Amino acid sequence: MKITILTIFPEMFQSVLNSSILGRAREQGLIDVRCVDIRPFSDRKHKNTDDYPFGGGAGMVMLAQPIMDAMASVTGEGFRGRRIFMGPRGSTLTTARARELAQEEELVLLCGHYEGVDQRVLDSCIDEEISIGDYILTGGELAAMVLTDCVARFIPGVLGSAESPEEESFSDGLLEYPQYTRPRELNGMAVPEVLLSGDHAKIRAWRRVESLRATKRFRPDLLEKAQLTDKEKRLLEEM
Repeated sequence: MKITILTIFPEMFQSVLNSSILGRAREQGLIDVRCVDIRPFSDRKHKNTDDYPFGGGAGMVMLAQPIMDAMASVTGEGFRGRRIFMGPRGSTLTTARARELAQEEELVLLCGHYEGVDQRVLDSCIDEEISIGDYILTGGELAAMVLTDCVARFIPGVLGSAESPEEESFSDGLLEYPQYTRPRELNGMAVPEVLLSGDHAKIRAWRRVESLRATKRFRPDLLEKAQLTDKEKRLLEEM
């Protein structure tokens, strides 16, 4: 899969893209992520990418021309993918949407800055707007990093285990069950015996119950949409 990020601060991405799981996935050729600086595409003398908004108001607005030209340079005639603007008006990024985006051949992520981008960019060059939450960031770069990381997890081979992304929080609408590792006992706190039993059926059942318990405690709102059996619904009532 190929992900191209249009930004005026490409240096912000180096550590994230070259470290940990994303770094290994890029080295192995499982995902191709590259940053394209919008500034060189500006036709202004000083290569600026912003100007004052028509109608007045505080702040600056990103110019349409550099973004449009940058977008044209990375999509081309045979482009088959989605062009996404990381902005607060978009639909909220979810595990389900990330899984869908991982099926695309290519993504182009546009990072906004200042007070936003010229609306003509969104009208002519963008297929979808995505937000990572109901809060304001100084720019779209951090949001693009989050989306890239989230989508990459669903690309085969990136995590090293096909089961990993399906066993974590939100994969089935619930929070993940508690995790333990060595030692078996620490400061008087012991690992639940069922996890040491070797009985995989009992372990799966325990994990499901603990997922329900964690979701009820920390994110009860998720239970409204979760697909639960009648037995699980009764169990929740008893908790």
